[in-house]
Amino acid sequence: MEATAMGAAAQLLTDRRGPRCRARLGTARLSFPGRFSAEAFAAQFQRKVNPTTFSHRFSPTSQATSPRRNTRRQCRDDHPAIQVGCGEVTREQHGSEVNRFQEISKEVSKKLRAFYEFCRPHTIYGTIIGITSVSLLPMTSIDDFTVTVLLGYIEALAAALCMNIYVVGLNQVFDIQIDKVNKPGLPLAAGEFSVTTAVYVVLTFLIMSFSIGIHSGSAPLMCALILSFLLGSAYSIEAPLLRWKRHALLAASCILFVRAILVQLAFFAHMQHHILKRPLAPTKSLIFATLFMCCFSVVIALLKDIPDIDGDRDFGIQSLSVKLGPQRVYQLCISILLTAYGAATLVGASSTNLFQKIITVSGHGLLAFTLWQRARHFEVENQARVTSFYMFIWKLFYAEYFLIPFVQ
Repeated sequence: MEATAMGAAAQLLTDRRGPRCRARLGTARLSFPGRFSAEAFAAQFQRKVNPTTFSHRFSPTSQATSPRRNTRRQCRDDHPAIQVGCGEVTREQHGSEVNRFQEISKEVSKKLRAFYEFCRPHTIYGTIIGITSVSLLPMTSIDDFTVTVLLGYIEALAAALCMNIYVVGLNQVFDIQIDKVNKPGLPLAAGEFSVTTAVYVVLTFLIMSFSIGIHSGSAPLMCALILSFLLGSAYSIEAPLLRWKRHALLAASCILFVRAILVQLAFFAHMQHHILKRPLAPTKSLIFATLFMCCFSVVIALLKDIPDIDGDRDFGIQSLSVKLGPQRVYQLCISILLTAYGAATLVGASSTNLFQKIITVSGHGLLAFTLWQRARHFEVENQARVTSFYMFIWKLFYAEYFLIPFVQ
């Protein structure tokens, strides 16, 4: 009897606790291990919170009808996937931006290189070194090196460089077909520049050159710019009575007048008279520079036609190399230069200043010896060596301007 009574009591207790336990813990379980359901969480804290409010907030209906909570749960569950996706998109965008930047950099670099070749850099270097050397000739003391003199020099140099680009650019515009044979690497011949782009560049630098010259108010500088414009245009433009490069004598005369006479006299007068406000008076160094550069300009005018003989012959350009042959022209050029170096050595030896005498005599002697050594290995039939020798002559041209200020 007692055992039966105790079993019935236990069963009653179990039956009475069962609903309460189920009410407290709930029956729903989440499918994710280690996480309680919202109903169990709510029932566990019934005694501390208002049951009505709590059960409303965490009821299945509230969970189902709360967009904000569902959004949070979805974001929480999907967060790793979102991070991976965003990372992949970010990497793709970054890689695309890097590739686009590299493409733009390559294109800009290619255009700048084409512009550099379009300007014919060896002529640019010659203009810079020549005008710098001539501008130093009027200086008699350290007191002459003032800000005004520096600005006057920069103004003249900028105008001359712009005109230089106009002249060499115009020549390429009218020589596209010839350059495809003689110089296929030039921008217009290679197709890196369009004709329209080249024309815009040429006209822009022409306007810039005249603008700088007018702003300077220097009569010698404007005279140099106008004559360079006229001779450069007559040399290249295909028109009646123009295209002087077809005739050997006229072509050589253009180069000689600009490089040997105009650069020396005009820029000397610009610095001496317009900048330093001194009366014009020729000096020994100015006379020597003009005469020596006449010889050098003739050599450059003749030698430049040797590498171009094939294209000139095909398009009817009657250069001296076409008429006499490249070997005779080459021998003539070497003879002219060696004679000029011999005369320069004698002029240097007549100087009363020992330091200047040593510089001019040893300098011209070394240049003459270098020319003689290089000329021994010249081959007219080898196109690469012909072009290399022509550029070597330009280096001798640069070196001479370093010696001219020491001739006093």
